[in-house]
Amino acid sequence: MFDLQTLMLFITASSLLALAPGPDNLFVLTQSMSQSSKAGIVITLGLCTGLIFHTTAVALGVAIIFKTSAIAFNLLKFVGAGYLLYLAYLSFKANSHSKLEKKNSHIPLSKLYKRGIIMNVTNPKVSIFFLAFLPQFTNPNGGNVTIQVFILGALFALCAFLIFSSIALLAGKVGEWFKKSPKAEIILNRLSGTIFGLLAIKLALTQR
Repeated sequence: MFDLQTLMLFITASSLLALAPGPDNLFVLTQSMSQSSKAGIVITLGLCTGLIFHTTAVALGVAIIFKTSAIAFNLLKFVGAGYLLYLAYLSFKANSHSKLEKKNSHIPLSKLYKRGIIMNVTNPKVSIFFLAFLPQFTNPNGGNVTIQVFILGALFALCAFLIFSSIALLAGKVGEWFKKSPKAEIILNRLSGTIFGLLAIKLALTQR
């Protein structure tokens, strides 16, 4: 179905794209620092689960709607921007909590997983990117193209999971250092809130 050269090229390109600064890996970075490495890995699982939605959208031709319909594109992106603003609000609000209160109000892993899914699914640019990226590596003579798209989507998700998990582990260690100081912890929360706010603005201003 795929020759080795095509697979290696796809994996390399996918890994480089996952490493490039973007909303998803910044999301993992900030949440790993403010919560923990474990939280970042769970969010990564959520983000990669969201990629199933975008892969399916491309495989079934739904992604073309986001590319051709301004209403669908804008509706999804504004939902995503609104959610990011909500996360920014939570981050800034956390500044008024004591360390003990934060421990008691630790965010459940299931909630973090859902955050990852929502963060990824509500970004229509991912569907449009997949629509342009994945078909380049398919081969009409190599079997069912829809199945090929799903395989490529799964490989992309695997690359993203490995790289984002590495980011989560490193960021979690940095976050542990910040949490030793109440002032540093406040700075960390403000930094997270600021990044979420900037990502919300960036997504809201995104054009097709």
